[in-house]
Amino acid sequence: MKLQRLLSLVRQAVDDYTLIDDQDHIAVGVSGGKDSLALLYALHELQRFYPKHFTLHAFTVDLGFGIQDFSGIKAFCDGFQVPLTIIPTEIGKIVFETRKESNPCSLCAKMRKGALNEAVKKLGYNKVAYAHHKDDIVETMILSLIFEGRFHSFSPKSYLDRMGLTVIRPMMFVNEADVIGFQRKYDLPVEKSRCPVDGLTKRQYAKELIHQLELDHPGAKQRMFTAILNGRIDGWPVRLTREEVKSSS
Repeated sequence: MKLQRLLSLVRQAVDDYTLIDDQDHIAVGVSGGKDSLALLYALHELQRFYPKHFTLHAFTVDLGFGIQDFSGIKAFCDGFQVPLTIIPTEIGKIVFETRKESNPCSLCAKMRKGALNEAVKKLGYNKVAYAHHKDDIVETMILSLIFEGRFHSFSPKSYLDRMGLTVIRPMMFVNEADVIGFQRKYDLPVEKSRCPVDGLTKRQYAKELIHQLELDHPGAKQRMFTAILNGRIDGWPVRLTREEVKSSS
């Protein structure tokens, strides 16, 4: 996928759900994976021409899985002149050694987001951008149906009352396959995950299930995504029409 296409999809999300306001200070969660690097790339390029002015700051949570080299992420951010803050934690040790969680992903995600949000708030940023893409949103819906018995998924924008922060997901219209293509085309410096359960999670199960459904029923993933967009899920903001987007820009 070319940069122009990525920018088009990111701007669609930003416009349709009013993810960015003038003078926003946006923290970007950068794990070193393909998704977060693509998000930072897109938002940096969007800064150049978007009518609403905003600042960017990258944040990386060090989960404490031994010695980790963040030089690739730092060089990537330096190339865009985007400041990077690395947040040291012992989340990995707590989840896998102290708590010995049978379902570590949930606790890890909560602790990781908590550490990120606290650091972001201290530095005065009002929004946090996560790199969840279309596949993540559909997978979350599948997991919610199977394990929680409800129709739910990530919202494009949500306000965290306790922290006074707004979470935004500008990559929501981007397919994971396109992110992979973008990463290869632009040679993004992806850091391999050090998580001991990487690829062995419920989310991986949902990913494989959706892949099989797509093979059996081509277009199934897009139809599920459309159902989410039209599902009036609790907490989701109203999507603007084309006319409303034009009048607000």
